[in-house]
Amino acid sequence: MASAPRPGGRDTARVQVPKRLLDALSDSPASAVRSWLDALPETAERQLAAWELTLERVSAPGGRRGLVALVRQADGTPAALKFPVPGPDAGHERAALAHWDGWGAARLLRADPDTGALLIERLRSTVSLRSLPEAKAVLEAAGTVRRLWVVPPEGHPFASVTGRTEEERETLRTLGAGGWAVDARPLTDEALELREALPAEPPEEVLLHGDFRQGKVLAGERAPWLAVGPAPVVGERAYDLARLVLDRCEDLAAGPGPAAAARRRVGKLADALEVDRDRLRGWSFYRAVETGLRHAAAGDRRRAELLLEFAGWL
Repeated sequence: MASAPRPGGRDTARVQVPKRLLDALSDSPASAVRSWLDALPETAERQLAAWELTLERVSAPGGRRGLVALVRQADGTPAALKFPVPGPDAGHERAALAHWDGWGAARLLRADPDTGALLIERLRSTVSLRSLPEAKAVLEAAGTVRRLWVVPPEGHPFASVTGRTEEERETLRTLGAGGWAVDARPLTDEALELREALPAEPPEEVLLHGDFRQGKVLAGERAPWLAVGPAPVVGERAYDLARLVLDRCEDLAAGPGPAAAARRRVGKLADALEVDRDRLRGWSFYRAVETGLRHAAAGDRRRAELLLEFAGWL
């Protein structure tokens, strides 16, 4: 955590990289990522000076895909300074935010192509849709994600849903065949079959958030709720909506008749956003299995079992 800024001037204390980000990248084999991480505090301080920003604090525990610092611009306006982890998709968040231009998502204020830094409209990071009752949260989430589904820009850099899930396919096979996941093999086989069938004839090609869930929608001043942290991809709306179907699945598990409740959630979201129920059910199943197996591989067996159980309910 960085120290408080000096009144009227830029904080010159060294930026501290959050432990969560360090842990997430500690096993990265990419030398470019390691070099970026080592240089990140100094890079951040140079960016603060170049854009005349006053550092308030580094967001902690933060995320696993970049560092975010809360800052103030020269005129006192609050903002968030983000440094995404370098990689082939590092510029995609910038491109998506620029294309949305504040419509349903936090507005991109500035970008530096050399450092990858993004200066983004500040939202209330401690207030997400997860703070609302379930029914209200789902309603607000549906209204927000609907705004993001727009025609992608010409010559866009984003991967397709087909391409993204193609990359996941071998990982899915490997994880599903692991000794600790023998019981998941039937679910894995069905998920792989759905992965082959669903992208074959996509009903549309729109820009998607890619990682849309209640925790990615924060309270704002310009609009009540705005999305952050996209992993943009181009494809059908049902793929994006599937991640929302899985949200707060622990609440369904704790209630009566979780399987029926899960299927009702699929039906309500599909009808509200005019998405085909069968395709939403299929993508929800696929994403539940894929995400569950990744949690299992990371050692989070409890979360993995819950997601795989959720897939079985569908």
